[in-house]
Formats: sequence, structure tokens, C-alpha cells
Amino acid sequence: MKKYLNILKHNPLFANMTEEELPIMLDCLMVKVRDFSKNEIILMAGDRIDRVGIVVEGSVHIVKEDIMGNRTIIAHIATGQIFGEAFSCASTEKLPVTVMASVNCTIMFIDYNRIINTCSNACLFHHRLLENMLGILARKNIMLNNKIEHMSKRSTRDKVLSYLFEQTQQQERRSFKIPFNRQELADYLCVDRSALSNELSKLREEGILEFNKNEFNLLMDEFH
Repeated sequence: MKKYLNILKHNPLFANMTEEELPIMLDCLMVKVRDFSKNEIILMAGDRIDRVGIVVEGSVHIVKEDIMGNRTIIAHIATGQIFGEAFSCASTEKLPVTVMASVNCTIMFIDYNRIINTCSNACLFHHRLLENMLGILARKNIMLNNKIEHMSKRSTRDKVLSYLFEQTQQQERRSFKIPFNRQELADYLCVDRSALSNELSKLREEGILEFNKNEFNLLMDEFH
């Protein structure tokens, strides 16, 4: 467990906890760690969820498939980030999405009830956990609103530019990497892969951006 402490101390769930307090908190929460291979299902749509997961190695995708088998990537969860908290908090009977390993990964699972309920030892850290969880839920809501903003654009071009400009703001630079390959980006933006590739080529020809695989460099100042 010690090897994950450096990752966990930067996780918002454990904000304002010292390195000495964190191992005590983990012991109180009775966390469980499990490894998953690339493309392995971590949680399947329809499962009952009563735990949150923290990605301590690798990354995962939150995906949803319609009855025709079309896949949409709802979110990318990178190393150090958390998933499952909103559905656990809402006591969702059946998980509406699937959580899938996008690469080989290691997940730390925490029973949600152990986060929100004070332990028998009257652990002094739980009030911090509750405050931190509220902050996580608020930020997740903002993130989903940002995605709605991308999806509200009418054209593939505008969806792509909306997403890329958000990345420049998050990463605070014009040259950046995104966590998706072409198919995954198409799934995230709910557009056809061919249309996406064509639009990226047009944007490069127009001098708006440069790219190589998942590395991008935006050459314009703002998106209207």
C-alpha cells in the first residue's frame, strides 16, 4: 500500500491530510486493491455499485453503449482520479455505464458507506472525507457541464475545437496531449471517426492547429 501513498496524497478525496494521517485513514477505510488488464471490464452496466474506485496506476474509460452497439465515452479517468462516487452517493440500483480499463491498470476500491459513516473508533478524519467528497461531486458536475457544452455544438468542427480549447485551459498551454486516440475521441464527442479525421485535416490545412497522433498545438487564440 505504501507505494501508492504519493498518488493518493494528491487525490482530492484525501486533501488536507498529512502523510502520517493517510495510512491510518486507509486502514480505517479497509481499502482493496485489484489489477485489471487493458479492455477488461471493471464495472458492468447493470451492476449494483456501493464503492468508489481510485485509479492508482493506468487509466480507465467510463463508457455507455446503446442498443445498436454504438459506444460513447463519457469520461476518461487518469491515474490519481476517482470514479463511481456520484452513483454511489445517489444509491443507484443499477449502474447505467460501464467502467473499462483503457490500459493495464490498478484500482483501489473503497466502500462508500465507510466514507460517509463514522467508524467505531470515532476517527477524526471522516469529517474531512465528507467535505472532500462534496468538493469532488461539485467538480464532477462542472466537468459534465463542460462536456454538454461540447456536445451542444452543431458541427463536428465546433465540437472538436470546443474540446481542444478546453484542454488548453486545463493544461495551461497551447501544446498538449489528449488521453484519446482517434476512435476514442470520436466516441467521446459522439461523431463519426471519418468525419473527425477529415475535420482535423481541414483545420491543419487552414493553419488553425497542428497535430501528431494525440499531440496537438493550437495556433489560434480563441474559439468563437
